[in-house]
Amino acid sequence: MAHHQHVGGSKQPDVDPARAGQVDQTSTWTRRAFLGAAFAGSVAAPAWARPQVPQIPPYEPRDWSGLDPIRYPDRDIIALDPRFRRYVLFNTPITRLHVGTLWAEGPAWNGVGRYLVWSDIPNNVQHRWIEDDGRVTVFRDPSGYSNGNTFDHEGRQISCEHGGRRVVRYEPNGDVTVIADRYDGKRLNSPNDAVVHPDGGIWFTDPPYGIRGNYEGFRADSETPPAVYRVDPQSSQVALVTDDPGGPNGLCFSPDYTRLYVADTGSGRDIRVWDLDGPRLRNGRRHVELRAPGTDTLVAADGIRCDVDGNVWAGAGEGVLVIAPNGDTIGAIRLPERCANVCFGGARRNRLFMTASQSLYAVYVGVQGAGIA
Repeated sequence: MAHHQHVGGSKQPDVDPARAGQVDQTSTWTRRAFLGAAFAGSVAAPAWARPQVPQIPPYEPRDWSGLDPIRYPDRDIIALDPRFRRYVLFNTPITRLHVGTLWAEGPAWNGVGRYLVWSDIPNNVQHRWIEDDGRVTVFRDPSGYSNGNTFDHEGRQISCEHGGRRVVRYEPNGDVTVIADRYDGKRLNSPNDAVVHPDGGIWFTDPPYGIRGNYEGFRADSETPPAVYRVDPQSSQVALVTDDPGGPNGLCFSPDYTRLYVADTGSGRDIRVWDLDGPRLRNGRRHVELRAPGTDTLVAADGIRCDVDGNVWAGAGEGVLVIAPNGDTIGAIRLPERCANVCFGGARRNRLFMTASQSLYAVYVGVQGAGIA
């Protein structure tokens, strides 16, 4: 197991977006900051069919220890469109809360315990960052090579396990309830991420990434195609709702639960959206095809979350991209590592947590997260 070191965990006060200063100047991004996130062989659309690529200065390394404070506004919180300026707080920095994981994933906020839980998949553990004093502890060991985590409306944790090829729920008495491990009599691949609807239904993605080798699970043959599923809260029946994405990954509901967004890291390499029709999906379509800011390079979203204004915040390449409800990419957050996933948390749910490769990062933003976890 890797050595874990707590870095830069000093607690910051909650920021009231209505009173904090806002950035009113568009910041910029770099080509080489996102170059590593590109997918080889991607074909760009004709130049005449795309907006002009903004000119963005290079990413500059920074001291993440907190001993050398940066000047406000944080240069790595970037408005690519004027619509993003309202979400950029003038007087807050991106901070690193922990370093020492191998591949950080699946952040979820527990509002009662005031802690963040996230997965370190290769190390087969879950960690917990505690808001009271910034401590990081091992939360669950072993974790079943868990990936995505969330909490239901009763406060119970739900985790997607690569190792057991299943979705589980941890009960208040310590029992583990298997939510789903098979569909039509066949084993699932490696459930990746899950969200809970107010009606109690649990929706999850099931790509084969966790069974392709022995690093993030156990190598095995796939018995079912990649798909998105829904578990009925009354019958516990597992229903396939779509197998359209070639690599269904992160997923989230819109704030009003009328839409479901799914990040496709397969052949589509985009974020897709469907309209909800009760327990079914209809009118599936592309929501956005992401490009590294300042370049024509395609990047794929991994984990995604919605805010209360309907924007989608996506871990994509070396940072976070923010997509408006109409599909425009309006903002970005630069990190020095590949960012896999994000979630909103804190007492006012206005703090964005980012699991990025070996580290956990956070930044206050001028909007609250939608949903409960």
